[in-house]
Amino acid sequence: MMAASPLASDICRLTSEAARRADIVAEARTWLGTPYHHMGRVKGVGADCLTLLICVYENVGLIPLTAVEHYPIDWNLHRDAERYREGVRRFAREIAGPPRPGDVVLWKFGRCFSHGAIVIEWPQVIHAHMGSVCRLEDAEAAAWLKFIGEGRRENRGKPRPREFYSLWQMTDARCQMSEGSAR
Repeated sequence: MMAASPLASDICRLTSEAARRADIVAEARTWLGTPYHHMGRVKGVGADCLTLLICVYENVGLIPLTAVEHYPIDWNLHRDAERYREGVRRFAREIAGPPRPGDVVLWKFGRCFSHGAIVIEWPQVIHAHMGSVCRLEDAEAAAWLKFIGEGRRENRGKPRPREFYSLWQMTDARCQMSEGSAR
């Protein structure tokens, strides 16, 4: 049995990662202007922040077709269950940051992490927001993303909790697995 050279492994990982990140950014940009529509999954017609992420990553082939169970539009106001976060964790791992193009950022709204966006070049993100469209926004300049403005008075103005996720730890593992199967 012949082992793959370390150089081949690095080339697989870097080429694949750079190309996939660029594909994600390009695909996310094609969704700009798509109206917000709860649970929508049709480019140009409607998407929400969750379905935008799913559709972009599906369209570039980074995740499989993913079914989404019905969820009420205001579920995050009445539940502590981290449904959104757990869904992201099926395909990505939390990272310390700063995020890179193609990574995901989640924000806590209400009682749990319930809003997400695709990083274009931090702090620029593309996301779908209720009452608006899929848009490019500076996550550091947008006060509604940066600071808590809802809920208890004592929390208002405090930094809004956020987390960063990357699919590349998962992609690196898949690349290494495919090299191992070729040995």
